[in-house]
Amino acid sequence: MARTKAVLGAGARLSDYLSASLLARVFPPELMHAVLDEHGVNSQRIRSFPAIAAGYYCMALSLYPEAAYEDVFAVVAQGLGWMQGQPAVPTVAKSSISMARTKIGAAPLQALHERACVPLAEAPAQPEAFYCGLRLVAIDGSNFELPDEAGNVAEFGYPGSRTGQAGYPQAQCAVLVECATHAIIGANLGPYRTGEWDICKPLLARLKPGMLCLADRGFNGYAHWKAAADSGAHLLWRCVANRQLPVVEALEDGSYLSVIYPDAKSRRSHRDEITLRVIDYALPGVADAQQRYRLITTLLDPQQAPALELATLYHERWEVEAVFDELKTHLVQRRRTLRSKTPEGVRQEFYGWVLAHYAVCWLMHQSASAHRIRQRSLSFTGHVHLLRRAQPQSGAFPPRATETAKALVR
Repeated sequence: MARTKAVLGAGARLSDYLSASLLARVFPPELMHAVLDEHGVNSQRIRSFPAIAAGYYCMALSLYPEAAYEDVFAVVAQGLGWMQGQPAVPTVAKSSISMARTKIGAAPLQALHERACVPLAEAPAQPEAFYCGLRLVAIDGSNFELPDEAGNVAEFGYPGSRTGQAGYPQAQCAVLVECATHAIIGANLGPYRTGEWDICKPLLARLKPGMLCLADRGFNGYAHWKAAADSGAHLLWRCVANRQLPVVEALEDGSYLSVIYPDAKSRRSHRDEITLRVIDYALPGVADAQQRYRLITTLLDPQQAPALELATLYHERWEVEAVFDELKTHLVQRRRTLRSKTPEGVRQEFYGWVLAHYAVCWLMHQSASAHRIRQRSLSFTGHVHLLRRAQPQSGAFPPRATETAKALVR
């Protein structure tokens, strides 16, 4: 469907918007080159649109959802031009942008995310990010709409209902986030009708000992629990209130120990049993609260982790919902869909989207750390606008950083 070409805005100067130099503070060009080299898609000679610029461009797309492709490229190119001592911003045709994106694909951006997007909080400075020395993380999934193109429909599918199908195909994503900073440290994408567990399972590789993973009722079967616990991380998951979990040992704080099995045969023979702790609680006086909530956890010692503390702590899981709000509302400004018209382009744009979100969280973390305040007291939207307005010379590279500049345009 044809639509009016969007622009950055009347009277806007390119120096008012984000450039590659600011993104390069979070994702250094040396790392970008290494990832592109590993995937065999790096530029072998200097071009007007080198592969590394295409990588930064894919991140900038989500920061300028209202702007045309060519204008987003100009924003990125300005930073590159400044670092090369070339004040003029080169122009590139939309077809050249498409060719550059097609050449690098989605895999390098996914690899960059896996390598560069690490937890941000530090225990001495941000004690709220931890519980009993464990870093609080949460995992969850969500859906978003895609352009109504044949390739996207075939790859990702339409949501369906009794009254018909939706107007746009949708993809399903899962993220693993650090609760205190909202940093997305794991992300995966798949078709709409893929099971939630299948989308989340690859993220378990990002769980580490020293983490406490929070999750909702989407998955809590034996196989799910064992796979996550085998990562070495501790778990605090909600499960359905009527799940049958026999009392093996009642504990002093009102919680109890129980066991789960992979199947009925194992239950009869007591083979492959896993011991977990069950916490039942209510929220009296809370509007629309359910009659009872049930949590299961690998933290078995009530002295180390009292039930009341864990019931309170579990609501940190809702920080992942705030992350989806930041992605969908504040980055893409309520656009109905992403832009890409092919499945590979969707995956590439998705990881660029996630990388841009991490860059905003990184900037917020730097601000919070410098002023010794809680990161949650800062505005995500405000920092998105700050990124968009930032000067290309915002401190990422001093004017004489010729070696860094050469690395960027190698």
